[in-house]
Amino acid sequence: MANRTKRFEGAIQFLASKRLTLTLFLLLCTILVPRTVTETKDISIGWAPRVLFGCLALNLLLCTVQRIRTMSRPVLVMHAGAFATIVGATVSSFGHIATVNIYEGQSVAAAYRWDLEQDAPLGFELGVRAINAEYYPIAVKVGVLQGESKVGLFKLATGQSFTIGPYTVSADALDLSGEHLRLSVYDAAGPVGTVDTGGEEQLPEGFPYAFRLVAFRDPVLKRIWTELVLMQDGMVVAEGTSEVNGPFSWNGKEFHFTQIERDQYGNAYAGIQIVQDPGTPFVYTGFFILFAGTLLWMYGKLIGSENRQRTS
Repeated sequence: MANRTKRFEGAIQFLASKRLTLTLFLLLCTILVPRTVTETKDISIGWAPRVLFGCLALNLLLCTVQRIRTMSRPVLVMHAGAFATIVGATVSSFGHIATVNIYEGQSVAAAYRWDLEQDAPLGFELGVRAINAEYYPIAVKVGVLQGESKVGLFKLATGQSFTIGPYTVSADALDLSGEHLRLSVYDAAGPVGTVDTGGEEQLPEGFPYAFRLVAFRDPVLKRIWTELVLMQDGMVVAEGTSEVNGPFSWNGKEFHFTQIERDQYGNAYAGIQIVQDPGTPFVYTGFFILFAGTLLWMYGKLIGSENRQRTS
C-alpha cells in the first residue's frame, strides 16, 4: 500500500513538473512550427497535438494546485489565463475550414473541407447576391465633338466636372468591364440628361455635343465586398456583407471573402472561406486573463519598489 502511494505521488510530481512542461512545449513546437511556414488551410491539427495540449493543460492544473498556497495572486491569475488559452487551442483543433467559389447571383449547398479533403454539405445554402467594388477617383480624358469637329479635350477624375458652352458635365463613374464612362449634363436650370460613352444616351433631341472616352488610367481599388445570403428550406436565415478583414459571422461560423475572379466568359465569381473555430472564445478569454494577471504583477512590483525606496 505504501509503495502504491509513493508511486502515485511520484506520478503526480512528474505530471506537475517543469521538466514535463518544457518537454511538452518542445514536442508541440516540433509538430506545429512547420505548419506556420507551409501553406495549409486546415486548422484541424490531428490527434497528436490534441493529446499534447491535453497533457499540457493537466500539467498546468496540477502545478497550480500543488503551489496554490505559495503563489501570489497575479501569478495565479496568469496560470488561469494560460489554462483557458490551452483549452481554447485544444477546442480549436476540432474546427475546420471550407472553401468554395460562388458565381454572382447563385448559391451552393456544399464546399471543399480541407480536413476531409473532399466536398461536404454545408447544412444550408450560401449565396452571393452581388460583388461590389469601389475605386479611388480614376483619371480620365474626355473628348467633346460638335458634329464632326473636335471642340475640346478635358482631363479630370471621376466625380469631377468640366464646362463646355452653357453646360456642366460631370464624370460620374467608369464602367471597367465595358470601358464606358457615364456622364451627367447640367445647365443653369438643372439636370439636362445623361450619356454613356458606350452608346446609351438620354439627352434632349438636338443636343449639340457628343462625348468620347479618349483614355483613362488604371484604377486603384479602394474597397471590395460581397453581399451574402444564407438560406435553409428555401427561407432566408441570415444575410450580410463580407470583405477583407471584415468577415460575416453566423451561428459560430465566419465567412471570409478571399478573392474575385472572372471566368472565360466574363462572369464574376467570389471565393468564400468558411471557418468554424469553436475555441476562439476560450483563447480570447485566456489572453484577457493573462493580460490582467500581468498588469497585477507589474502593479505589485511597482508598489513594492516604491515601498522599498521609502524605507531606505
